[in-house]
Amino acid sequence: MKNYSVIFLLAVLSSCASIKRHNEQRASCIAPEQLKEDVDYAYLKLQQMHPQLYWYIPKQELDRKFDSLKLTINDSLTPLQFYFKIQPVIAGIREGHLSLRIPRRKFTKKEVKNLENTKGLFSRFEYYISGNKMFIIENRESVQNIKPGTEILSINSTPVSEYIRKYRNLISSDGYNTTFQPYFLKDLFFNFYTAENGLANKAVIETLYNGQKKTYTLRRESKSEIDLSKDKAMKKRTQEKKLNDYVASSNSYNRSFKFLDKDSSVAYIKVKSFSRDYSDEFYKKTFAKIKNANSAYLIIDVRNNYGGSLHEINNLYSYLSNQPFTLIKPSQVTSKGTPLRTNYFRKSTPLDFAFKSLAYPSYFFAQAFSTYRKDGKVFYKMKADKPTKPKKTAFQGKVFVLINGGSFSASSIITAKLKSDKRAILVGEETGGANDGTVAGFYSYQKLPNSKISFPIGLLLVQPNINFSDSQKGVVPDVTIVESMQDIIDKRDPQMDWIRSEIAKEKEKRGQ
Repeated sequence: MKNYSVIFLLAVLSSCASIKRHNEQRASCIAPEQLKEDVDYAYLKLQQMHPQLYWYIPKQELDRKFDSLKLTINDSLTPLQFYFKIQPVIAGIREGHLSLRIPRRKFTKKEVKNLENTKGLFSRFEYYISGNKMFIIENRESVQNIKPGTEILSINSTPVSEYIRKYRNLISSDGYNTTFQPYFLKDLFFNFYTAENGLANKAVIETLYNGQKKTYTLRRESKSEIDLSKDKAMKKRTQEKKLNDYVASSNSYNRSFKFLDKDSSVAYIKVKSFSRDYSDEFYKKTFAKIKNANSAYLIIDVRNNYGGSLHEINNLYSYLSNQPFTLIKPSQVTSKGTPLRTNYFRKSTPLDFAFKSLAYPSYFFAQAFSTYRKDGKVFYKMKADKPTKPKKTAFQGKVFVLINGGSFSASSIITAKLKSDKRAILVGEETGGANDGTVAGFYSYQKLPNSKISFPIGLLLVQPNINFSDSQKGVVPDVTIVESMQDIIDKRDPQMDWIRSEIAKEKEKRGQ
């Protein structure tokens, strides 16, 4: 026990020292020549590991962008300042998964605990971005009675439009899609803002509502005992929470299922993230209920679903197909050694490191033999690129799928496949992820040598098993219906309404 106590103490001291070093390094200035070395390093690693680097941008143009970037670096910069220079170039590659990690301040356990006991300045609202404007569309705690539909004009006297123009250059969708950015930007806006401005205890916002300007001072309030009790209750993992993949931070479920009418003829599945956690059990139980109810219609909602597990979408598709299918094409990598670049020991505690060290030989051999060469290219062995049999309880009725610009990555893979196979009617707006696939799968977490900025690079070219559109855009719905900000505020759902209307018409024709 004495030895364990010493190890624990050393681990705590090491962690504190690491946080201090990180924050000091984040505040330090780095010489121009060193920053230029980081630019070259980032481009070299992309060329070595990214399997489709010039998909949306010619090599000559990308070369020019990196060369031009270096010409602009004439002064010493902090890592954060450097990030705002280099990330727009990375975003210009137009690969939505490809992004440097913003160099944020790290917090000690004590600081984290204090933050957990307070309410956020901005996280109590839901937002909507249109053009260069930001609106509050939900005020969950009625903070100062700010009305949904209120535009935020400025934060601490800086126009919000300036932030939006700046932050928009930091993110991209796959290809030339335009629907993704408003969804992703509203979710990341305050990540960028707090990285720049810190976690303040108050903020002054100027607003506009119904032609009237008002100024509010938002304050970081302490949570009440009731709030803390609710937080504690939300963290408890019941069987229902596990099955539906409960997310305590948002007090919501990643997966949910219900029948939309009394006769159970219309089933509805909402998936907010393909997280894989307990997904096999969820779909097994859900489709058994649908089959027992003899439902004629199924609506799958993947709006605002940024993607996730290939295993989960392959499994889900097996409940929708009536014949064997292959979800994706073979996944290309740049070399046979690529799978060994995945930072096996990343984010390991001392105990994790010990266990992983013992398992590393098995991991090494599994990864070393995970590739094969065909037609001069190297591919990674994946279960999803092999024929999959449909489940016995596979749904045989009519399928509708709800999509929007927030449907990204795995959401786009499965919807592109469903559309190509004519297995579903897609309703909504063009997906944020590309119709013809993306580069992700698993990552090599590089670190720029001088600025120490983390740079995860996707290693797999993942493409649905379809005839490619070569559109360089997202999955286009069969029926385009765009949801307005007022629809969201009024809790109207025109996309779902269209589907239910179509189902009602079909039922009426059949005399149901």
